[in-house]
Amino acid sequence: MQAFAAFGRFLFSILFIVSGGYKLSDISGMVQTVTTHIPIPPDILTYTSQIETATGMPIAQLIVIISGAFEVLAGVLIALNFGTRIVSVLLAIFVALTIVYFHDFWNQSGAERWSTIFEALKNVSLIGALLMLAASPRLSPMAEGDGYHGV
Repeated sequence: MQAFAAFGRFLFSILFIVSGGYKLSDISGMVQTVTTHIPIPPDILTYTSQIETATGMPIAQLIVIISGAFEVLAGVLIALNFGTRIVSVLLAIFVALTIVYFHDFWNQSGAERWSTIFEALKNVSLIGALLMLAASPRLSPMAEGDGYHGV
């Protein structure tokens, strides 16, 4: 069973590694997507301007780089079963935010709306799987029969 769990974690992590890698490989394209989907609230424009000045990059580009790197790192950590609980919770929050900002079916109609609803539902399923990972005891050789329940 441990081999199935390890293989399942590996297969599951591929989605995040590839998604993050894609973001990092097409930063300019992803910046356009982020710019159109994530509005910067006026209350924090001063701070985002300071960040842009300090880094020399637009805030959308920073969002793409940080989110892409986070997805790759989180996918690798889940595959290696290292920090899986906290990483799974953080990824669940991240995926929930993508539903709100990128799958806003409530602003669409017709076939486009249904397509977006199904994309959002896939993300809801991912959140469910991530929460199951977060709630599962760590599977390791020590977990069987010695009372160890891992973190």
